[in-house]
Amino acid sequence: MTDDRMALMEALQKADDGNFLRSLAETVLQILMEADVEGLIGAGRYERSGERSTWRNGYRDRSLDTRLGPLNLRIPKLRTGSYFPPFLEARKTTEKALVSVIQEAWVAGVSTRKVDDLVQAMGLSGISKSQVSKLCKEIDERVGAFLKRPLEGEWPYLWLDATYLKVREGGRIVSVAAIIAVAANRDGRREIVGLHIGPSEAETFWATFLKDLVRRGLRGVRLVISDAHEGLKAAIQRVIGATWQRCRVHFMRNALAHVSKGQHTVVAAAIRQAFLQPDHKAASETWRHVADQLRVRWPKLGALMDQAEADVLAYMTFPSQHRVKLHSTNPLERLNKEVKRRADVVGIFPNEESIIRLIGAVLLEQNDEWQLQHRYMQVEAMAELDVPPTENPTLISTEAA
Repeated sequence: MTDDRMALMEALQKADDGNFLRSLAETVLQILMEADVEGLIGAGRYERSGERSTWRNGYRDRSLDTRLGPLNLRIPKLRTGSYFPPFLEARKTTEKALVSVIQEAWVAGVSTRKVDDLVQAMGLSGISKSQVSKLCKEIDERVGAFLKRPLEGEWPYLWLDATYLKVREGGRIVSVAAIIAVAANRDGRREIVGLHIGPSEAETFWATFLKDLVRRGLRGVRLVISDAHEGLKAAIQRVIGATWQRCRVHFMRNALAHVSKGQHTVVAAAIRQAFLQPDHKAASETWRHVADQLRVRWPKLGALMDQAEADVLAYMTFPSQHRVKLHSTNPLERLNKEVKRRADVVGIFPNEESIIRLIGAVLLEQNDEWQLQHRYMQVEAMAELDVPPTENPTLISTEAA
């Protein structure tokens, strides 16, 4: 107790007005860790005791971000076993999943130097396979329950997008697609409804994923928004039978690939004229007019616009209040960035299960946050979906686009 008081007095004397609270917090947390370790060891510093279970083995530095600023802590190390202060334990499911994936890679001996550094920084030098297994089981149960939950009610809009990750498979490093499905229900709220890992171009992969969504209760889908994957387009028609909206942003990139870089601004502005029209008929007329103008100089671009018209303008047959969120997969952009940010920390995943664990945890937390926010889409406009349209929505095209 006397040593603790001395430490506090020294902290108070050394701290100036600018970092007084931060220095005090560092000292208090250090005292708590020292007391925690003494209880774990069964003996104080330099104390001889027959009940001692292990010995100290120096310290490792760790920074803790707080409202007071970063706190520089020295975490005690043990010769056998490990110690990690409870107030530094990962609080969120995503953070626990990230730790478990890094642990799994490290214990399996497949980690890179970057992962090894992260393991040491997290204070996991003494982690055991049993500890990894316990943490993985806890995360897998929560993520599994979330990804397999029943889907109730109708879901008029479905967004699909893929993020590519690297994983070890049969001694090789391969690239796989993590497919994320987000849907909006009749109440105007969006939820993350699915995650699947596999080769994105294969129709069987997409069909299996969509069938699983249907089996869990996905129904009432009117529009599916995604990039132009041929396998996906065929699977949508076969499994769901909904209208398909080709992501407008991805289409524009494909279109501009047919013109020189210096002409990108002019061509993009011309094509966007169709998107500014008030209804599908006017948009379609403008689209064809622009295509005829552009094909004189860029025949391949004109042909692409002919093929893609129905798919790129499909969203124009839906309620005007919803269109800004229906024409592309951009509503998933922030979600995908968070997924990539977490995945980049790991680099190469040890197996597909670890991808499901980490990405699933990210999706679970994001979904919880969405439920606390305002409705994503105007619920009043949902009623327009039941009114027969004046012009028939374009059904999904399976021709090459």
